[in-house]
Amino acid sequence: MSIRRRIAWIAVFFSVAVGALGFIVFVLGVLIELADGITQPLDPYISPVMQMSLAGLCLSATMILLGFLLVGILLARQSRHYGAGYGEAYRLMQRMQFPQAIQLLERVLAGGKVTPDLLMLLTSAYAYNGQLAKAQETADRAVQMFPGDAGAYMTLANGYRMQASYGEAAIALQTAAQLSPTQPIIWAELGFVQQLSGEHDSAIESFKHAALYSMPSMYAVRVNYYLSRHYHKVGDQESGRRASERMVASQNGLQAWKSTLRALEGTAYGSQLNYEIEKIEDVIAEAQVK
Repeated sequence: MSIRRRIAWIAVFFSVAVGALGFIVFVLGVLIELADGITQPLDPYISPVMQMSLAGLCLSATMILLGFLLVGILLARQSRHYGAGYGEAYRLMQRMQFPQAIQLLERVLAGGKVTPDLLMLLTSAYAYNGQLAKAQETADRAVQMFPGDAGAYMTLANGYRMQASYGEAAIALQTAAQLSPTQPIIWAELGFVQQLSGEHDSAIESFKHAALYSMPSMYAVRVNYYLSRHYHKVGDQESGRRASERMVASQNGLQAWKSTLRALEGTAYGSQLNYEIEKIEDVIAEAQVK
């Protein structure tokens, strides 16, 4: 997350917190005023307590409106970043409706809104639909249009990976890692394809880089599976134990990989991923028994 985006979200939470505080002040002021009215008649003018209460209500309303405004700006920026149609195309792909997703993405790109994320999604849609030549063409287009964007090289790597060209995918991801060295997902993806291409030592180094940062559970469970296995193999039991604990803690991330297996059915990468998931589930089951 960029610094500007992080600051914007901090501002959202701050405005909500101040808004809640203002509402609490309003409620307390009203309760105090009502309590006073029980023992003596209400004054014909607004008391200082009620003035403070109304000020709290105004503060609450202002902060809540500011919070909504900031959220709207963030959502608008996100829509502009991903491009119109990205969310709908992603949902179509989740429902395995790849031809419809391809039509939507092609229409969006033809309209002139071209981003690395849209090209990556279209590359995946082509590949899942069996159109590997178009997937590769789209991946190449991403790199040509965005040579300094790490996401473009991830798109290229995704195209290679779907064709089981793991060496080429690793080279593309190494470039992405050079462009964005603090992105754990890039290091994790690099480790996965290095593992598939037989570069096991290099894969472990990539996984160690990924583990330096917080990452989604779908990546954490696989990264820590490999790290746990490595550390136990070299006799570092303490590091192996910690990696195993992180793997078990993020096991729900396997569901995200399982949801893609239907689309990958019949491909070499899909078979290897399915085998890996089964192994991870077995290891997690053994760890939980212990």
